[in-house]
This record gives sequence, C-alpha cells and structure tokens, in this order.
Amino acid sequence: MGSLSAASGTTVLPFHIRRQNNRRSAVYDRHHENQPVVWSSQMTEQRWLYVPETKLKREALRVGFVARAADSTSSSPSVASGDKTLIPDDEFTLAKISFGVIGLGLGVSLLSYGFGAYFNILPGSEWSAIMLTYGFPLAIIGMALKYAELKPVPCLSYADAVKLRENSATPILTQVRNDVTRYRYGDEQHLEEALKRIFQYGLGGGIPRRSAPILTMIREEVLTDGRYCLVLVFEAKALKLSDFEQRQAKFTSFFGPNITAEVGKGESENLYEVRLISNVSASSTTS
Repeated sequence: MGSLSAASGTTVLPFHIRRQNNRRSAVYDRHHENQPVVWSSQMTEQRWLYVPETKLKREALRVGFVARAADSTSSSPSVASGDKTLIPDDEFTLAKISFGVIGLGLGVSLLSYGFGAYFNILPGSEWSAIMLTYGFPLAIIGMALKYAELKPVPCLSYADAVKLRENSATPILTQVRNDVTRYRYGDEQHLEEALKRIFQYGLGGGIPRRSAPILTMIREEVLTDGRYCLVLVFEAKALKLSDFEQRQAKFTSFFGPNITAEVGKGESENLYEVRLISNVSASSTTS
C-alpha cells in the first residue's frame, strides 16, 4: 500500500470519519434548504426577524375593519370625502356601565366572603351575617338585570360628522344615538317601539314579529351637500330591500321633523341601511 503524506501542521482524518462528516453536512443542508429566512435591510449582519402569528392576526383584523369602514363610506356617492378619521366613543357615562355585572359581582363577592367568615375560614366572622344578608339580594338583582340586559350597538363616528353633530343633529337624532349606545333593560331590541309602528307587526300589510329587523350598528357621516346624517344599519334575513323602500315615508315621519329618510342596501346580503338626514343647517342654527 502507498503511504499517505500531508503538509506540516495538517491533520489527516481516516476515511470512515471523513465519510461520516460528509453525511452530516448533507443532512444539515437538506433540513435547512426550505426554511424561510427574512433578512433585515440596511444591516451588514444576517439576523432572524420573528413576528408572532397572533400579532399578525390582530393587525390584519384591525386593518380590515378600517378598510371596510372606508369602503362603506366611499361606496355611496352622496357621502362627502372630508375628514374620515374615526373618533372613538370613549365618553364615560353611567348609562354605558352594565349594572347587571356590577350587582352580580358585588353580590357574589359578599356571599363568598360571608360564608368564608361564617365558617372561620376568613377573618371577620362578626360581619358574616351582614355580608350574607346584603349579598344574597344583590346577587339576585344582578342576575335579573343581566338576564334582561340589552347591550349597546357600536357607533362609527367620523371627525367631520362629530363637528356638525352639535349644531346640525336634531333632538330626535341625538336621542336615538344616545339610546342605542347605552345599556337597556327589559327591551327585546333597540328601537323596538319605532320598528313596531313602522313595520306593523302582526297587522294587515305588516310583517311577522319574528321577521323584525335587528339594529346592528349606527354610523355618523356628512353628505356632499354638508348635511349631517345618522345611518342605521339593520340585519333582516327574512326581508328584502323593497320592504324597507315601501316604508321610507314612515321612517321620515316617525323620526321627524326636519328629517329626510333614505333606504339603501348594506355591505352584505342581509344588511340594510336607513339614512336619517338632518335638514337643519349649522348656519341657520348659529344665526
């Protein structure tokens, strides 16, 4: 056999060790061949950029909601292309607090601590009778309010409409907006009395009560002629656009005076919009 020679300072590996190293290198190359790598620009070093999947989903939902809101405004040719910045409805009022949640939470807390103190598990055994006495009725009242609770509908307000609201919105439009954006108790749905008179539940020429439209949201916007408009978005699976168009005059008379009602199709198949347009101009109000 011939002898193996190498340069000075060089280590010669046996044949089986070199073959094993070559196999490991091939497996590593195949494993990382299809791995996605994101390179950061303007960087001299190679770095991994990791974005959590949940964060991507939240950002996609937020962008989609704003995009749908913009599309619903731009799809109507009568809407002015003014300041379309969304104004959050963060005004604090007692009407926006769920008294059912407060009563139920306070009652259950008093009952829990009262029982714990009565059996000497928690301190304050001398107050256990008072906690049990007041905790039980508070919990009952809270459960009753929670059962009869009607949650507020979302309100989408644009900056240009908010500026006109004080001077251009009629008192009835202001009342409608305040009523549907707060918690109500004992009502089956928002604007129940208005819809009952307009659609005439169970009467001749009316619709069945089970087919009644449901208010899903409201929107404030400004038309091209500068008038303030409050849009009521209803969901009605058993109704058609013609059912709303036949009652357009009733919407005008019920929410009047100084109101013009217009009916249109919503974004999806079962959504319908009733646009309550104020005929009160800001200049006439200020003068």
